[in-house]
Amino acid sequence: MHFQGKAHKFGDDVNTDYIISGKYKFKTLDMKELAKHVMEDLEPGFYQKVAPGDFIVAGSNFGCGSSREQAPLAIKYAGVGAVLARSFARIFYRNAINTGLPVVECDTAQIEAGDELSIDLEAGVINNRSKGTVIPVKPLPAVMIKILKDGGLAPHFRKHGGFNFD
Repeated sequence: MHFQGKAHKFGDDVNTDYIISGKYKFKTLDMKELAKHVMEDLEPGFYQKVAPGDFIVAGSNFGCGSSREQAPLAIKYAGVGAVLARSFARIFYRNAINTGLPVVECDTAQIEAGDELSIDLEAGVINNRSKGTVIPVKPLPAVMIKILKDGGLAPHFRKHGGFNFD
């Protein structure tokens, strides 16, 4: 799984209400509409700034707060290729994988806003093309890579009739 895009940098403890405000997530189930408001409390106009495949890059504890799946879905529907963070709230991490949003645990201190990145999840590396550096990635288990390749847990189950570990 390969991704390329520009880094959009955020700090520590980005909670799910910052990702998609409660004032929107209870008004509609239309993910395309919710995506227009992703990250706007932290960076107004983020949706207009992010290009398909770009990355959200954050510090520790990304996705803390509520366990609703709207947060990773809004990020995915905004066109974000993956979220990179030093650590994730566990429920957000699982929801992201289950909805088909790649999440990457790594040292994000070396990444600045605007850096051009390429990621190879299977090789476990991020290339910061702006700086000419390589950042190792905490590897994902093979089953999670397979779930992501299938577009999330529900599409994976439809395709394989359950978990497929081969």
